[in-house]
Amino acid sequence: MAGTIAFRTGSVSCKTAGRPAITEPAPVRWALIGVSLSFLGLFLLIPLAGVFVEAFRKGAGAFFAGLRDPAALAAVKLTLLVAAIAVPVNCVFGLAASWAIAKFNFVGKNLLITLIDLPFAVSPVISGLIYILVYGLHGWLGPFLAAHDIEIIFAVPGIVLATLFVTFPFVAREVIPLMQVQGNDDEEAAITLGAGGLQTFFRVTLPNVKWAVLYGVILCNARAMGEFGAVSVVSGHIRGKTSTMPLHVEILYNEYNFVAAFAVASLLALLALATLALKSFVEWRSRRPLAEMPEAIPLEDLAHEH
Repeated sequence: MAGTIAFRTGSVSCKTAGRPAITEPAPVRWALIGVSLSFLGLFLLIPLAGVFVEAFRKGAGAFFAGLRDPAALAAVKLTLLVAAIAVPVNCVFGLAASWAIAKFNFVGKNLLITLIDLPFAVSPVISGLIYILVYGLHGWLGPFLAAHDIEIIFAVPGIVLATLFVTFPFVAREVIPLMQVQGNDDEEAAITLGAGGLQTFFRVTLPNVKWAVLYGVILCNARAMGEFGAVSVVSGHIRGKTSTMPLHVEILYNEYNFVAAFAVASLLALLALATLALKSFVEWRSRRPLAEMPEAIPLEDLAHEH
């Protein structure tokens, strides 16, 4: 149908009749599968199972007692709070950066792409030290912040800033390649029909990249809740105040309170498994054939709305 954002093409089969998909001998295939399963078992499944075994080693009562501890509840609340702040901020940044990089040419574009990748190259511990250098009591802004009774380091704002730094590439890195592949044809058609900039973004661009955005948000949230290095440097490990769940696990483990430590660790593991399940669903949903996807929004509707 002419005048729509996207055409329905239906599903296209990539299989060729009479041609086997895999040509390797059966022993080779089974050997590769065996090696993969062995690595998964040794380095993922067995350690993961060990976390739950240790968590329930003294019974369900000790397990839930470790989770009901006020310090543990405070760590859970702080972890969720930090993720609730960092993820939306990084989502907005990722969309803005992706839009700018994929749709426009400007001076410093390559530098912006490099800066987005910076947290992947910098150790989280180093990023935490950078924030101490800037916002610490003896840092560049430390005297000013102390004079105005503003706490950044060893407080929640410092934890949020450190988490933002280590997580901000995830949404942008998922959305930028997709926007670049899609090009500008849909946006140019919408603008030609009278749509404004924001209308074009929310009705044309964003629906085209929604699954990439959701995928990036899931990865960003997983990293925000599980971050240890940068948060450990800026938090001060104040029990019940600035300890997130990973930091609380470390405190309990150093105190030889293994059951409580593994109880909180098992909660983190459950969050990771839930994240993995949601990630798999998004991957499956984004690969569905075009014939099963909702109808595209006719560009004429944008012109009528305008």
